[in-house]
Order: sequence, then C-alpha cells, then structure tokens
Amino acid sequence: MRGQLARIATLAAGAAMVLAVTSSRAQDGSGSFEVSGVTVDVTAKDADAARNGGWRLAQRKGWSMLSQRLTGKAGGLPDGTLDSLVTGIVVENEQIGPNRYIARLGVLFNRARAAEILGVSGFMTRSPPLLLVPMIRSGGAETVFERETPWHAAWSRFRTGNTSIDYIRPAGNGTDALLMNAGLTGRPGRGWWRSVLDQYGANDVLIPQVTLYRQWPGGPVIGVFRAGYGPDNRDAGSFSLRVANSDGLNALLDTGVRRMDEAYQAALRGGMLRPDPLLDFTPPSDQPVVDDTPLLPGDIPIIDEGPTLPAEGPVAVVTLQFDTPGVGAVSSAEASVRGIPGVRSAATSSLALGGVSVMRVEFAGDPAVLAVALSQRGWTVEGSGSTLRIRRGGNAAPAEAPPPG
Repeated sequence: MRGQLARIATLAAGAAMVLAVTSSRAQDGSGSFEVSGVTVDVTAKDADAARNGGWRLAQRKGWSMLSQRLTGKAGGLPDGTLDSLVTGIVVENEQIGPNRYIARLGVLFNRARAAEILGVSGFMTRSPPLLLVPMIRSGGAETVFERETPWHAAWSRFRTGNTSIDYIRPAGNGTDALLMNAGLTGRPGRGWWRSVLDQYGANDVLIPQVTLYRQWPGGPVIGVFRAGYGPDNRDAGSFSLRVANSDGLNALLDTGVRRMDEAYQAALRGGMLRPDPLLDFTPPSDQPVVDDTPLLPGDIPIIDEGPTLPAEGPVAVVTLQFDTPGVGAVSSAEASVRGIPGVRSAATSSLALGGVSVMRVEFAGDPAVLAVALSQRGWTVEGSGSTLRIRRGGNAAPAEAPPPG
C-alpha cells in the first residue's frame, strides 16, 4: 500500500509542468556562431529522454538556420559531426514534463570549424577594444558599478559572438566601483579617462544608458535607452521599450541590449566610433633622432647636440602650490613649468578649481634653481626648499612697508 501511494505521488509530481528560465552571470566572449530562438517540442518515455531529444533536434535545426544565414541555403549534418561542432546550448525558456519537453533554445557552434564546413570566412572585422560603462537610472538614482543592477546583469548575459564590437565588460567588483561610477560618465577630462582606459586595455568608452519609468506599483515598465559613446558621452541612437509589468523587466533589458548593440554596430559602420585622438595623445619625446645613413668618403658628419640641458644629477621632488580659478589655469601652469629645462615631469596631484591646487614636479637639480627659473618666467615665488607657493606677478600679495628709521 505504501509503495502504491509513493508511485501515485511521483506521477502527480511529474504531471505538473515546471517552467525553467535560465540566466547566467558568466560573460561569453568565445566568438562562436550563435543561433537563437530555436523552438523544440519532443515527447519521449521519460523527462530525461525528452530533454536529450529536444537538444538533439535543436542542434539540427540550429545548423540548418546557420547554413541558411551564411550561405543562403539550408543544410544538414550527421549528429556525430554536430556533437563535435556544438560548443554550448543556451536555455532561453523551457518546460519539462514527465515525458514531454518544450523549449526555446540557443545553439553555439565553433566558429572556425563551422566556417570551414560551410566554405565561408570565419574572420570578423572587430572594432578597437571599447570599455563598457552601463548606467541605469531608476527611482531618481544613477548607478554604474556602485551596486549590482539588472542593467549590468543584462550586459553580462549578452553573447558577443555575432557582433563586430569588441566589448571590454568589467565584472563590477574590486576597484571597478571606484574607477567607474555615475559621476565619471559626465566628466570630460581626458587625463582621467586615459588612466582608466589604460587600466582595462581599451581605446575608447561606450556608455549605454537606460532610464526606467514605472507607471504604478506592479504596473507597466517603460525603458528609455540611449547609446552614448566617448568621453563626451555623444549620442549614437535612442529608443524606448515597454513591458506589462515588472516580471518582464529582464526581457525588456535583454531586448534593449540587443538593440543597443545594433546601434553601436551601425555607428561603427558609419565611422562614428572612431577613438578620440586626445585619448591617444603622448607628449613629444626628448630623445635625439639617430641618423643611420652611411657617410661617404670625404663627408663631414654634422652632430646636432640639441638644446643644452642641466647636468645629470639627483632628481628632486618639488611641490608647487598655485591658484586655479578655472580649467585653463591648470593646463597653462603645467605647460609653463614643463618648459623649464631640467623638469622631468609636472602633473597636478590635487585639483581645486576656484582655489589653490598642488602640482608635483620632478626636477633634475637644486629646488633653488627651479625657483629662480620660475621667477624668470613671470611667477612670484614664495617659500623655500621642496615646497613653493607660486603666483602670477599681478596676484602677489603686497610687500609690507619697512619700519621707519
């Protein structure tokens, strides 16, 4: 009796259809050929056999769809060959019953081997590496990597095998939240962007943005998407999508990611995604140019020794305090200091617009010599040693009158 009750409970549990929707935080960058939206409906003696049969059928249908897309005619291959070509099955939506399997799947094929069999080129022209900074606005707050967001998760689910954009997608942990936040997206300064891009090996930045509007609690959700690019956050396209309620938020964002990728690819084809030339700027080298042209008999070599520089010696680190009423004052002061012979580097280490900023200078020589050189360039120099306060001539404080007698 007890065994009969157990069998009845097993049949009752198997009779219910279980809806399974998979989502993965792993970022796919394998470059495989991807075929999505493959529907299967298979019946077998049990659930495992039905699912295996569904995946087999998905491989065949996926290969036929890929062949149609790349060569213009559908083709087929034996199951053994398909097993060696398929690198993954993506479960977009599946329903599992006791002897039936209904699903919508995606199939990933090895790019090199599939291209060889189909007689097409597996090479894809890609863009320069572009850093992805996804920003979401929801409830009046802007977020990038300060916390986990569904927008970042949607970009992590996106598979880049069929796109011509070479995305660099940060994981969002560690120092990512410190280097890239919502405030950075509105910061046009190329120096900071250059240091951030160097950390991730990127040439430029993409800033996909989404703003979520909820009509009422539990009601429709509207997403307004904007494809931004470059340090100036220029516009490469915009659109809006709508779902009936919050249960469809992931589907809304996944669709938005695909549409955003299409906008970026169109901008790449149109020549809009050219890296900002200021991000690749490097200061001119002070090294002399060596001429390897062989001398003929009787030629007199001409040696260009270049400008006379101070003798090599210990490098002193000098801190300069200077007024910065605006952005132009920063670059002007740095250029003036860099032009002094013996200055190895000069960079603003603490910026205070409208106040007093601090510049770190490496000088090959005595700091007193640097103070004299600054005075010759029109600066009023105060202090001594490794800390100097410099002002333009008109901004110097008036000297005190000498005491009488």
